[in-house]
Amino acid sequence: MMKLVRSIVAVLTLGGLAFVGGTFYFGTQTVHSLLAESEELKTAISTLTHEDQIGFAKVVKQEERDGTLYTTLKFVETARDDMLNRVLEKEFEIEGDVVHFDALIVTFSDQAVLDGKKRSLYLWRRVYGETMNPSEGFDIATPGTHPERYADLLRNLKQSEQDIFWEAIWNLSNDPNALQAYGVKAIYGNAVYKRLRPGLIYVFKIGTDGQIYPETVLDM
Repeated sequence: MMKLVRSIVAVLTLGGLAFVGGTFYFGTQTVHSLLAESEELKTAISTLTHEDQIGFAKVVKQEERDGTLYTTLKFVETARDDMLNRVLEKEFEIEGDVVHFDALIVTFSDQAVLDGKKRSLYLWRRVYGETMNPSEGFDIATPGTHPERYADLLRNLKQSEQDIFWEAIWNLSNDPNALQAYGVKAIYGNAVYKRLRPGLIYVFKIGTDGQIYPETVLDM
């Protein structure tokens, strides 16, 4: 019997939960307790500022091989406070010239932000072509990781708390109502596509409604 009890306690403890003295103790903090109790996180969210530009893409080369057109593009994510500062830069080769850019958007309620104006986080997810399934797209950022453009946002939180927050944001995209009680209004995907041509830069801007759209400018 004691062996069985020890086995149960071991399983619960490994899962982050132990039963001691008639009380359940959670071995790890949850995103719910973090959002409800962490003043540092509440302050970080409340001081989010509006973003106008979150990155850009440009064609490195376009060429036909065996009768099929391929586009090699460079994707750049810029810093929140400095559009000239590149926090992420990757190249992708896509079949064709129509390219989809997929982002995860996290919108916070008016009450969660200091000036009462809705703010959002923008996490780039993947890029894919017209002939590809979205699930086969190339990762821009790896789900669950800490986006570099928001490194300063949670700088006052412990590393373990930052891990909890970002993993929850990525994972809860399939359950957008789970965090509404804490001011997270919506978590949803936004994919935009564009036919790409050399000599142009496609600057990704944010509309007042939180939607992403590409603005085309000449590559000088």
